[in-house]
Amino acid sequence: MYLIGLTGGIASGKSVVSARLRELGAVIVDADAIAREVVEPGQPALGRIVKEFGPEILAEDGRLDRARLGAMIFADPALRSRLDQITHPEVKRIAQQRIHETARENESAIVVYDVPLLVEAGVDSEHPFDLIVVVDATPEIRIERLVEIRGMSREEAKRRILSQAEDSDRLAIADVVIDANGEIQDTLDQVDALWEIVSGLTRT
Repeated sequence: MYLIGLTGGIASGKSVVSARLRELGAVIVDADAIAREVVEPGQPALGRIVKEFGPEILAEDGRLDRARLGAMIFADPALRSRLDQITHPEVKRIAQQRIHETARENESAIVVYDVPLLVEAGVDSEHPFDLIVVVDATPEIRIERLVEIRGMSREEAKRRILSQAEDSDRLAIADVVIDANGEIQDTLDQVDALWEIVSGLTRT
């Protein structure tokens, strides 16, 4: 198995890169998807979140009101840290389980652990990555994407970006940087070139 750690700040273009790698044949382990799973009704993490933040963070159907909770934690780093302490261990546990299962099923698999908070959560110290790929775009471009695509105000977009690791911290751990400042096709071309190299390594 060849294990790639894929990360990038919000609106950097990481999802485009992850989707392309899936198309090319990679097995994607998506930390964001797992994070949604661990807060589903009946999961222990959801009970701990309600105990910590109060029942008002639940929607009428008993599910987590992600918008309400997001507004709380992105405005208060201390609250965000408390939430991370509840969810991150579960996400890491399930991710490791899925990575190991994939390795058992296919020794030659190329696995991509898609994890936005790779730096913040110290994930690089817990997984033996063969390669760390960082998708990079300037804060200005990311703000424009958040405003245009997700409908955020510029102030909210800036807060979301500032709540994550510094770009320099992500770049410091990168083995490969995908420059996603340009057109989508430019980004895809870089991913395709990377795949040619990685798949070549795994064939030898």
